[in-house]
Amino acid sequence: MEKYKEIERSIIKKFRKEIWSRFVKAVQEYELIQENDKVMVCISGGKDSFLLAKCIQELQRHSKVKFDACYVVMDPGYNEINKNHILEMAQILNVPIQMFSSDIFNIVAGIESNPCYLCARMRRGHLYSKAKELGCNKIALGHHFDDVIETTLLSMFYGSEIKTMMPKLHSDHFEGLELIRPLYLVKEEDILSWKKYNELTFINCACRFTENCFINDDGTSKRLEMKKLIKDLRKINKNVDYNIFKALDNVNLNCVLGTKKEGKYHSFLEDYKK
Repeated sequence: MEKYKEIERSIIKKFRKEIWSRFVKAVQEYELIQENDKVMVCISGGKDSFLLAKCIQELQRHSKVKFDACYVVMDPGYNEINKNHILEMAQILNVPIQMFSSDIFNIVAGIESNPCYLCARMRRGHLYSKAKELGCNKIALGHHFDDVIETTLLSMFYGSEIKTMMPKLHSDHFEGLELIRPLYLVKEEDILSWKKYNELTFINCACRFTENCFINDDGTSKRLEMKKLIKDLRKINKNVDYNIFKALDNVNLNCVLGTKKEGKYHSFLEDYKK
């Protein structure tokens, strides 16, 4: 059996409960992919986005819902080693990628204040434009369950608000385009197990400016700080990450001080006085 077929089989068989079932549940529960959709799967070169690509391929084969997919890599200025490794992994995994270039890294290199924010916005804009060019109505990203939990805690601890990473979003600037996250319910530890089981090697981060992103005063990453916190909390309560996730789907509006919708704040006093 060819390597890529073994990898595909592992998703459906060995990791059926941990990866495949959770992927399918997210797609169905959040109505992420529907009949006649054309999905642009964004591949960064990491484990998450390549697993997403393989899951989308499997879904095309097994789902009764017919949709099209294309697999796109945006090169913001990767060095040759990283670029070649992405191409090599795409060949091993039998993912027919299209790679297009941008000059994002060169532009962001001259920015001293918050280059990651600008880089993220520019990446998103390039991807939306590419999706329109390809005739796609949806863009799939490889964010997973742990990303959701970490983002929630970051918002609480450093943003002073309760919000999370949503399973799908409408584009504000590109009409008719949606962003979807089909790995929304898949845990990172299971993605790592899949990677190890298949003896795969992916790039971790090819960004030139990672050291400036989410950094605390002591030089540590805020997102890594959240990862460590969740890991420690699991020692006390093994279901703590699931409970955080479920809490976001079970908000008791009778017991919160205030809410915000479309930028407008509402205090609990508005209803209390009634």
